Amino acid sequence: MSTKDFIEKDFYKVLGVPKDATEAEIKKAYRKLAREFHPDANKGNAKAEERFKEISEANDVLGDPKKRKEYDEARALFGNGGFRPGPGAGGGSFNFDLGDLFGGQAGGQQAGGFGGGLGDVFGGLFNRGGAGTTRTQPRRGQDIESEVTLSFTEAIEGATVPLRMSSQAPCKACSGTGDKNGTPRVCPTCVGTGQVARGSGGGFSLTDPCPDCKGRGLIAEDACEICKGSGRAKSSRTMQVRIPAGVSDGQRIRLRGKGAPGERGGPAGDLYVVVHVGSHPVFGRKDDNLTVTVPVTYPEAVLGGEVRVPTLGGPPVTLKLPPGTPNGLTMRARGKGAVRKDGTRGDLLVTVEVSVPKDVSGKARDALEAYREATADDDPRAELFQAAKGA
Repeated sequence: MSTKDFIEKDFYKVLGVPKDATEAEIKKAYRKLAREFHPDANKGNAKAEERFKEISEANDVLGDPKKRKEYDEARALFGNGGFRPGPGAGGGSFNFDLGDLFGGQAGGQQAGGFGGGLGDVFGGLFNRGGAGTTRTQPRRGQDIESEVTLSFTEAIEGATVPLRMSSQAPCKACSGTGDKNGTPRVCPTCVGTGQVARGSGGGFSLTDPCPDCKGRGLIAEDACEICKGSGRAKSSRTMQVRIPAGVSDGQRIRLRGKGAPGERGGPAGDLYVVVHVGSHPVFGRKDDNLTVTVPVTYPEAVLGGEVRVPTLGGPPVTLKLPPGTPNGLTMRARGKGAVRKDGTRGDLLVTVEVSVPKDVSGKARDALEAYREATADDDPRAELFQAAKGA
């Protein structure tokens, strides 16, 4: 973040909190806004993505007590007129009045007359050392996204799968130095800081990434042919990844710290795995519940009885059919479904399908003929016609 952005952006307004907000209030506001504008919940929405970046930037400052103190001090100085754009200042050069800053007690004194006081103030605010050097910061590794296809059973029970991933990592050919011989030199432009000052005016200046070393602070005398002097190259690796039980098709899993390695001691990025789940010849899925259709005979449906039902990866269960079970009735076998986030299981939803034989002969046919004669007066369609006439 540039010095100008640090001063001019109202991070309290970005998070929608007052300037005297507590750490808990700031954290609560950030979490609420982050959920609302997170890229995962607003895919393809550029405005939401930009808003999420602003929210994250504001939280990075206000969520850190030290950074927040420095930010409040900088805003107080700027808002009170302590800093004013100098005549002809280019892109962020400022003049200041020592009397404004120190209540008129420093009139006519030079900045050096305060024993380094100004250097301490501005050094703390803008990460500049007393000697005018800028410390290059660690950089977090990039996030990586991959895909994996699981069988239906693996998705329900969980599985460990190998994933081959490609990402940017320190170049192995030059050990991340960018120099073929492993001996880069300090960038003369930024003197190894990775940043250069611009708009030098009355008191302090803004900083930008060094254009010569691209912010690395080092320049390769003989650029590495693999990474072209950048110190970073494409790297492939295979990782064993544990997919938790109960994942669903299309679910995106985040594995912290499993992404690309960071730079200058920075943390690794995250790995996002999109899961694809195959179908099953017997079972289906509805949220945390599994589904199965079980055929029953006509006598079982009419008279009732016990029916054995298969389960996924376990022994069959026995369900009781009540007499007069209609076709399409759904019963529930508790705890035989998919694994939930809390470790419990959903249910197995069993739908009854009355099986009608295509061909009947012998005693079975005689019995059905006798049954038809015995129930000739019981017309199941009588109520249907009666309702049609009355409509």
